[in-house]
Amino acid sequence: MSTPTAEPDSYYQRTGERHFKPTAHAQGAWHTDEQHFSPVGGLIAHAIDRHRADRRAEGGRPGDALALARISYDILGLIALDECEITVETVRPGRTIELVEAVLTVAGRAVVRARAWYLAESDTSAVAGTHDQPLPAPEEFEPWAMADQWNGGYIASLDARRRSAAPGRAAAWLSTPLDLVAGEPCGPHAAFIALVDTANGIAVRQDPTVWMFPNTDLTIHFHRRPGGRWTGLDTAVTFGPAGHGVTSTVLHDVDGPVGRAEQILTVRALNGG
Repeated sequence: MSTPTAEPDSYYQRTGERHFKPTAHAQGAWHTDEQHFSPVGGLIAHAIDRHRADRRAEGGRPGDALALARISYDILGLIALDECEITVETVRPGRTIELVEAVLTVAGRAVVRARAWYLAESDTSAVAGTHDQPLPAPEEFEPWAMADQWNGGYIASLDARRRSAAPGRAAAWLSTPLDLVAGEPCGPHAAFIALVDTANGIAVRQDPTVWMFPNTDLTIHFHRRPGGRWTGLDTAVTFGPAGHGVTSTVLHDVDGPVGRAEQILTVRALNGG
């Protein structure tokens, strides 16, 4: 495995048309030799954005009336802290509905498969509404030294603010000063998604040095486009009786709720705990 680049201002550097090398800031929390899935998820969303922009340019389409409504990721194994390749294809093209698929490989092995649905936008402001309540502003939350509980370069890169209600229940605001990919502008969805997988670490139900509870997927639904530098997470964690769990999150930007995220967990004791 090659040594990750220690570039101070990004999670990744582009090394080819479809290739990216992680910096030390992409390091995971469970293992020092893996990537944290949060920046990986954002990187895949960024690659999908670039693919769709290239298709529009090739087809002479000046605009895009479709918006990301759902993106789901299946995590097939440990994502080594090494150069990765992302291939993207449009599975179902359309003027009002589009499905795009991406596969991230490391050393020739597929480790993440993602599918993104894009839907046409129209004016439904007259009937818009949700039962999800806005979070208080980031300034109303206390700064949280997340690195006191979790290891890794990704966690150390975050500006985190948190309110904890009980084990397995918390709300937090996250932001980062780092670019997703060095020297490349990043769309609002990719920038937002790059922080969402952190939800599984803000509302721990059990001590992560005694119990392990990594997620094997991440599914995000959006009912509007996110904006701004903050990703808000209102999270509840459930552990079942047979080694499975679910992390459920209402997603926010500073203007209010934007969607939901779900993560399935494999729960197991460490060191016989």
